[in-house]
Amino acid sequence: MVQVFVQPAYGTPDARRYGSESLERTVPFREYADLLDPADLARLDALHPGGRARFWGAKDKYDRRMDTVTTGDVVLFTGRKHVQATAEVGHGFRNPAFARRLWNPGPGKCLFSNVYSLRRYRRVEMPYEEIWALPGFTAGDHFMGLRFLDQAKSAAVLALLGAESGH
Repeated sequence: MVQVFVQPAYGTPDARRYGSESLERTVPFREYADLLDPADLARLDALHPGGRARFWGAKDKYDRRMDTVTTGDVVLFTGRKHVQATAEVGHGFRNPAFARRLWNPGPGKCLFSNVYSLRRYRRVEMPYEEIWALPGFTAGDHFMGLRFLDQAKSAAVLALLGAESGH
């Protein structure tokens, strides 16, 4: 089954800046080839033949969970009381140097060690109330922090997204 996870990406000023650089536009990842393992570069090339992809990431405290993420999993990007966008995971890998160059965080800022490319990125701007109305969700939950949904919640979210996109 496709795993669904929720990741804040539009709430803080830093997150919005990172998003403007790697969610709202694609990144020419071959420009970072010197930092990429050849296997990761080959996988990115296979999934994104144009040499460009959108990227997001997760901090090292989520390493174990991020190791379970595979191509085709779905991520909901949240912030400002909305699911702002959805995407399908392309290729995930652990590479703090790539993340540091890509997002160029300020001194002392915590940064991602886990990075993943995205396919089928789509802005949805769905109010949290639509998610809260699904079975198993709690009204008032503002989806703080990276969160992996269980199978029932994942299925409900995927059904809602399918209905929203007309699939």
